[in-house]
Amino acid sequence: METVLRPVALIVGILVIGSTAMSVFTALVVPRVTSSRAMRAVARVIGVTARRILPRLPSYEMRDRVMSYVGPATMVILFVLWLAMLVLGFGLVSWWSSGESFGSSVAIGGSSVFTLGIASSRDAGTRALEIVAAGVGLLVVALEIAFLPALYSAFATRETEVTLLATRAGTPAWGPEILARHHMLGNIDELPPLYSDWERWAAAVSESHANYPALMWFRSPVSSRSWLLALVAMMDSAALYHAVSPSRTPRQARLCLSMGTNALRSMAGALHIPFESDPLPTAGTRLTKDEFSAGFARLSAVQFPMERDLDESWRHFQGWRVNYEHIVDALTGLIMPPPAPWFLARPRLGAADWPGVRNRTPEDPEGAQPFGSSRTFNTPSPRESNS
Repeated sequence: METVLRPVALIVGILVIGSTAMSVFTALVVPRVTSSRAMRAVARVIGVTARRILPRLPSYEMRDRVMSYVGPATMVILFVLWLAMLVLGFGLVSWWSSGESFGSSVAIGGSSVFTLGIASSRDAGTRALEIVAAGVGLLVVALEIAFLPALYSAFATRETEVTLLATRAGTPAWGPEILARHHMLGNIDELPPLYSDWERWAAAVSESHANYPALMWFRSPVSSRSWLLALVAMMDSAALYHAVSPSRTPRQARLCLSMGTNALRSMAGALHIPFESDPLPTAGTRLTKDEFSAGFARLSAVQFPMERDLDESWRHFQGWRVNYEHIVDALTGLIMPPPAPWFLARPRLGAADWPGVRNRTPEDPEGAQPFGSSRTFNTPSPRESNS
């Protein structure tokens, strides 16, 4: 039986080593959208496991803490899996060449991959194999160590803009709130450079997150913030601006919207999420008109200059959002960002908070009157104050 199994072990071992090396190469070395199957599989398994635990936790903060481990755990488990597969692969090849028992051969493979030198064979051919295994193991460990600083550098760069957006878009980020705050604070002229900044941000995130998909599962340090919420808020604000006031919309808004759509499509390609590349503007959206009317009312409350009524604005807004909503919903189900307005409802995480800002003054300590209007606007859970 061993006479038959040892040649089979040789073939299987070579396949295991080759597939593992290709997985490491595509995940850590190749700078393009070619994420390894192992990375996607590990992330999905850990994500599904975490999502099953969420309903049993009493608060959103605890659920967010559990989800925050998905990204880092994916990378650690993937690193361990690669090394374990190399040990198994070289152990199988060593079993064929050395004539040792299977357990001893796996021990030789592990000792070689981790360059420990505590187990070796007397056979010259097997010793040559041990040298190759040591070189491959050392290279993989070096790549893994060098990969982590690059990963966290991209994460830190991403989170800087997300943090800066909190005062402009509210927490959680919401597209209509961006337009409302800039108008009521009298700094609407700051929107064009903001859209330009987020166009570049979307381009950078497209490169980093499509090439290294594990970054998508890395959550923001603040539980109510998310890179996905921030990106969609900027895109929704640009689409809403085009929908309600097309003649006033800066050209940078459309560029930001286009780059954001491209970024989401790059990530969808990396995760093999299907999407329509050229949907019709009349295809419809998951977002309902009632949900949209809340954003329209937010702009009306601060007397935002609008050229179209609710019905016409809704029709045009759908034509913009249909280009990216499906991908956003798919990513929402995978990475589970915080609950937010206009996002897919997820009862297991909780209800969405609506961002709002109160103008608290000595004359109006409760901040009942929003900026720039004599009318009130109902914000179910206002979190912020300028006092």
